[in-house]
Amino acid sequence: MSATSIWPRLWPRLPQSATRLTRLLGVAAVVGIFAGLAAVALEAGLIFGSDHLVGQFTDLGEAKVLSFRPALLLLPTLGGLASGLLVHWLCPRAKGQGTDLLVRAFHRQGGVLELRGPAVKATAAVGVISCGGSAGPEGPIAALGAAIGSAIARVLGLTPRERRLLLVAGCGAGVGAIFRCPLGGALFAASVLYSDPDFETEAIVPAFVASVVGYSIYMSFHGFGEYMLPGASQLVFSSPRELIPCLLLGPMCALFCFLFRWCMRFVEHVVVPTLPLPTWLVPALGGLATGIVACAVPQVMDGRYAFVRNAMSGHLLGGFAVWSWWEWAALFAAVALAKCVATGCTLGSGASGGILGPIVFLGGVVGACVGALVEAIGPGWFTDNPENLRQALIPLGMAGVLAAGMRAPLAALVMVIEMTGSYGLIVPLMLVCASSYVLGRRWGLNDEQVRSVAESPAHAGDAVVHLLESWRVRDLLRRGGEEVVAPATTLRELVQRVKPGTQPVFAVVDDGRVAGLVSVPDIQRIMDLPGISEAVIAADLMTDDFVTVSPDDDVYSVLTRMARDNHIVMPVVSYDERPAFLGMLTRADVYAAVRQRMEDMRDHLLLDHKALAVIEHEEQLHQLVMGVAPPQTNNIQRLLVPIQAVGKSLREADFRREFGVQVIAIEQPDGSIICPPDPDLPLQTNHRLVAVVSQQSA
Repeated sequence: MSATSIWPRLWPRLPQSATRLTRLLGVAAVVGIFAGLAAVALEAGLIFGSDHLVGQFTDLGEAKVLSFRPALLLLPTLGGLASGLLVHWLCPRAKGQGTDLLVRAFHRQGGVLELRGPAVKATAAVGVISCGGSAGPEGPIAALGAAIGSAIARVLGLTPRERRLLLVAGCGAGVGAIFRCPLGGALFAASVLYSDPDFETEAIVPAFVASVVGYSIYMSFHGFGEYMLPGASQLVFSSPRELIPCLLLGPMCALFCFLFRWCMRFVEHVVVPTLPLPTWLVPALGGLATGIVACAVPQVMDGRYAFVRNAMSGHLLGGFAVWSWWEWAALFAAVALAKCVATGCTLGSGASGGILGPIVFLGGVVGACVGALVEAIGPGWFTDNPENLRQALIPLGMAGVLAAGMRAPLAALVMVIEMTGSYGLIVPLMLVCASSYVLGRRWGLNDEQVRSVAESPAHAGDAVVHLLESWRVRDLLRRGGEEVVAPATTLRELVQRVKPGTQPVFAVVDDGRVAGLVSVPDIQRIMDLPGISEAVIAADLMTDDFVTVSPDDDVYSVLTRMARDNHIVMPVVSYDERPAFLGMLTRADVYAAVRQRMEDMRDHLLLDHKALAVIEHEEQLHQLVMGVAPPQTNNIQRLLVPIQAVGKSLREADFRREFGVQVIAIEQPDGSIICPPDPDLPLQTNHRLVAVVSQQSA
């Protein structure tokens, strides 16, 4: 038997979870292909633009400062202007940086991220960076990869849940490719959604697949085996004394994370709203401000980490051998501060670009600054190899600022290890990432993050979804019964079987196999024709175009198909030996089962947490009010028993005539509600009256 004949038989017998995961991983691989190609195109444009624009006027890897050139003012201004015009013309509603767009789309937009906005902003970002703007390509490729995942999911008609997972997978593929860190990219995409150390666990495997594919495609163009920082792969942690400078580096990373955020938000929320300029012109003004900063510290225009690489390799230090370590520390501190200001001017003004690149650059410079300070204060105090320690602090700083800025400590650690090859520094990396995250997470740069999975709107129905996924169709299967008929059943018999107030769907079963379905609308179309009730049988009415489900399918996937095809029931068929009809699964049965389970869970909740009984009483009151009150619920009030009514019953007090209110319930001291109220119950001062108060009485 050929494989082509085996597969159609095997596929229906696979568990639904397996088929769904197989399909999802296959689509994730496709997402990885397109995200990898997008990263290749973005990097090619960036290399070409940087070499032919800002690279023609200055060497951004040098230590020179105070280099005034007209081009340093003009280029960032033109880049900001081009970005503002491009976004204004093609996608004026596209707001936010790359990771902001991703997180917002995941939590609040059902995984929908339109492809046009990220594509236009990624193109504009190439122009901004090539002209010396202080931005990075990593944020735009994160949003573009996420938009690719969302677009492919929408084209294939996948569910919102699957769309969210592919959104994350696309981001992981883009980041994993452009940063050359497949594992780190996947972990970053799954963790950047939350400010607490939490992960979107369902998205990790699809993100792995997409990231591996995207990284492989990207590296096939750029070559394997090359790391961002030369020599970092040779560095190792060799002494506990080396952790002492790391204790200083963690707080320094948190401090610069705060400065970075302050500069971004100050420009974005304080300066920009006061400018009497059209929105498309503001990025040009931000570019001019960046150019002014670059005239003092040209290194802020470095979008490809040349300055950090040279600091790592020693090439930077060799050109200024007469400088003291204090002077080097001052230079690195000045570059770090200027980078914060320049990035705030560029991105805070609305120019296209990402913050991931500037964060990594900033972290490397902060690490170099701490390394210079250690050399200046006490060379040899903390290690027997001062040069290796100074070099090691550069990738450690990258990880520290990234961990605090993105609130993703584990992803930051893995990303920097893969980017730099610094596997021997895992111990100090753990210390720096943990300390900088704890101290700096308050000033994280992604305001769209929620704290944890529990607070995400995307997970609002997780309890019910997981419950439905744990059930199998066989658990709720309605076997046999009055809704199963033979092909020869007459129309009259079908009509007689329809119970008042119901709309059943009859399964026409022939020799143990379901041959078709007959619905009430099918019956209604011909039942009024004279003499037809005996002449027409079920075989004439039924439709043979229907979808069956297996008893091993999970209930959630079946409900998804019901919603997609607008079915209220589905026939259940076993494929053990030959297709055999087992029964029907109805929406009503699923609803009844879910409601019963929720009632049971509520009872257990109140049993274990008695303090929540107060909320339970309020919910009873709310349900009571909703059942009897008009839409103006402000007319329903909880009243104290009037002094003149204490000791009397409702009948004796005559509340409607004396007080102008209609009592609909009595709340007793223990919180229980008597509804309808007992008209002869003596009222006490500790009773509360739930009453409808008329407008005149109010």
